[in-house]
Amino acid sequence: MKRSGGQILVEQLRLHGVDTMFGVPGESFLAVLDALHDHTNHMKFVICRQEGGAAMMADAYGKTTGRPGICMVTRGPGATNASAGVHVAYQDSTPMILFIGQVGRDMIEREAFQEIDYRRMFGQMAKWVAQIDDAARIPEFIARAFSVAMSGRRGPVVLALPEDMLTDVVDCMDGRPVQPVEAYPAPAQMAQLKAMLQAAERPLMIVGGSGWSEDVRSQVQAWAEASEIPVGAVFRRQDYLDNDWPGYVGDVGIGINPKLQQRVKEADLLLVMGSKLGEMATGGYTMIDIPVPGQTIVHVHAGAEELNRVYSATLAINASNAAFVAALAAMGPVQGKGSRAAAVKQARAEYEAWQKPGTSPGPVQMGSIIQWLDANLPEDAVFTNGAGNYATWVHRFHRYRRHSGQLAPTSGSMGYGVPAAVAAKIINPERTVVAFAGDGCFMMTGQEFATAIQYGANIIVVVVNNGMYGTIRMHQEREYPARISGTTLVNPDFAALARAYGGHGETVEKTEDFAEAFRRAQASNKPAIIEIKLDPEALTPRASLSEIRAAGIKAKAHHSDR
Repeated sequence: MKRSGGQILVEQLRLHGVDTMFGVPGESFLAVLDALHDHTNHMKFVICRQEGGAAMMADAYGKTTGRPGICMVTRGPGATNASAGVHVAYQDSTPMILFIGQVGRDMIEREAFQEIDYRRMFGQMAKWVAQIDDAARIPEFIARAFSVAMSGRRGPVVLALPEDMLTDVVDCMDGRPVQPVEAYPAPAQMAQLKAMLQAAERPLMIVGGSGWSEDVRSQVQAWAEASEIPVGAVFRRQDYLDNDWPGYVGDVGIGINPKLQQRVKEADLLLVMGSKLGEMATGGYTMIDIPVPGQTIVHVHAGAEELNRVYSATLAINASNAAFVAALAAMGPVQGKGSRAAAVKQARAEYEAWQKPGTSPGPVQMGSIIQWLDANLPEDAVFTNGAGNYATWVHRFHRYRRHSGQLAPTSGSMGYGVPAAVAAKIINPERTVVAFAGDGCFMMTGQEFATAIQYGANIIVVVVNNGMYGTIRMHQEREYPARISGTTLVNPDFAALARAYGGHGETVEKTEDFAEAFRRAQASNKPAIIEIKLDPEALTPRASLSEIRAAGIKAKAHHSDR
């Protein structure tokens, strides 16, 4: 049957199970938009307000479902805007496919209107970048894109679509749905792992990466509990384990519990499953020696290229998370030297103590607000956030209990929280979705609140407003104390902004006012923004702005004395 390139593309996406796409329309792919008109009952095209937000929504879709998030943008500025979300997907190992409208094939290499060579632009940001020049090859390219995005270390694929190719009418076969290829551990590797676990007195398991599920979580927890091994999660993967489970001992990332950090350093066996051993998981490459660690390292990863990349592992296993936990279950519990139960109990007690909030400057106590949300929201509530010091309260004091309850960029990208929340609510409308954003973070992608209004995605956005880029100010006060430059913000009335969009708005200036404001937001049956006016002194859960400045001045004086 002869079809246009646009029709072939849309039909291949449907064949591969795509039910939702995110994007901003452009004249470069009108043929695709026209083809989508015939599939509105099967595929939703979520119209976004900026391509960066659309790509972040696609990333959130990929994290939530395990299937590639689909994003469609136009050439030039559409692609450059979308690159923010592609970078998140790459560093977070999220399956995603970005389609970019491209100039006509007869204009290539002339610097035509908005022309960019996407192979060069996205070369370091994607697993595979290609351009489809022949409409008859669309099924081939789409099948490969799904396979690449979901296999090995998962990640984004970028496909450019020349405008004239999409209108070509050709005769071609459809592809077939792709099943991702998984790597499995060898029996000899599992036997070696068992012997290493039996010899270990202070083992610690750390989980992360992508390709997770409720089934994987339950198997990990059952095996680790029976084997008397404490388990932590890497940065912004806290929802991979039930944080109420007695074997969970905290997250290994920014702002790590010092006692957990010491456990990582002193462990005689580190079983790292699914996560790359990057900067966040290793405390800036300080907790584990390079290239040969002092600890015995067992590194399990779906991407062979990640094994022995920085650290020479004692045992490197190329396997997906699902395949590895199946092998663990088959191997059964492994006891070590003596009882390790006391160490698990002590590590858990240290986590519990770390979760008790202290008192911050000002009338708003963020720790108390997070604990109220924990006590009053369903177990399957979804928390999203971007980057900023405000997020440290969420990471430290909230307990994640279900998989896909945390959507946050391990890449540390600002602006992620609002679009991720919109996507999460569209995917699972029955779940409560709360987005956290700083005042700077919200203003990066806050226009996607309009997308929430348009699709009835009743998210609740908590904007923590302290009038500054807080993380940069923290570093500034530490390195150049009292020399404020480039970090001060003047903001709108965020509650009024919510109402201007057609949503519900609240302003909170005291801790005790938050609960009722949140309940009113829930009862409004609209997307809502709750602006929390936070004292600028409450810069981190650990130290105030003045304390950080004083420490910076002291360090400068000490350095000068030397």
